[in-house]
Amino acid sequence: MKLIVGLGNPGAKYAANRHNIGFMALDRIAEDHGFGPWRPRFQALTAEGRLGETRVTLLKPQTFMNLSGQSVGEAMRYLKLTPAEVIVLHDELDLVPGKARVKQGGGHAGHNGLRSIHQHLGPDYGRVRLGIGHPGHKDKVAPYVLSDFAKAEQDGLDDLLRGISDGAVALAMGDGGRFQNAVANRVAPARNSGSEAPAAKAPRPAPGAPDAAPKPAVPKPAPPEEPASLADRLRALTDRFR
Repeated sequence: MKLIVGLGNPGAKYAANRHNIGFMALDRIAEDHGFGPWRPRFQALTAEGRLGETRVTLLKPQTFMNLSGQSVGEAMRYLKLTPAEVIVLHDELDLVPGKARVKQGGGHAGHNGLRSIHQHLGPDYGRVRLGIGHPGHKDKVAPYVLSDFAKAEQDGLDDLLRGISDGAVALAMGDGGRFQNAVANRVAPARNSGSEAPAAKAPRPAPGAPDAAPKPAVPKPAPPEEPASLADRLRALTDRFR
C-alpha cells in the first residue's frame, strides 16, 4: 500500500494558487483512476483506490501548509506504513513550470510543508517536485506562491496534471523514470515522425562536367533565297510563251 500526499492550503481562496499544485495533482489522479469519494479523515480529505495492482490512499491535509506533517504522520501511523511508502507531491520553485522530478529522501529546502513533514516523519519519504518557476527574488516568493496560475499558464498546467495522471501507476510502483517519461510525453510530445519529408534537391553537377541530359539543339532558320536577276526573270517569261 502507498500513501500519496498532495500539499496545499484548504479553502476556495487558495484553490487555484501555485502553492496548491499538489492538491490539483491528486484531484486529477482521483478523477482519472476512479477513486472513491473524498471524505474527512486524519485531519485531511482522503480518497481510496488502486493504481495498477497497488492499493493507494490519497491525502490532502486540511491543516494549512505549515502544519501538513500532523496529518501525514497520523495517516502513516494508522495505515502502518513506513516513510518509504509515503510520496508527497509539492510545488518547487527551483524547477521551471511543466517539469516534474522524483526524489527519495533529502532535505526540505525551506518548503514549509516539507519542513513540517520532516518533523513528523523524518527525511526518508519520497517526493515529487512539481515546477512552478521562481519569481526572481526571495522577497517575492510568498506572494508568488499564494497567487493563482496566470491564464497563459493554464494549458501548460493542464498538460502537467494529465502527465502526472498518466504516470500515476508507475509512481505507485516506484518506477520514477517511467513516471517522469509520462509527464514529459504530455508536456513536450515528440514530433510526428510520420510526417512527409521534403523532396530532395537534385545534386549539382561538378564544375566542368557535361550535363546529364543535354538540351536539344534548336535548328537555325534557313537563310532567305536571293532574289532572281532581271535577266533570269525575262528568260523564264520567254520560255513560258514558246
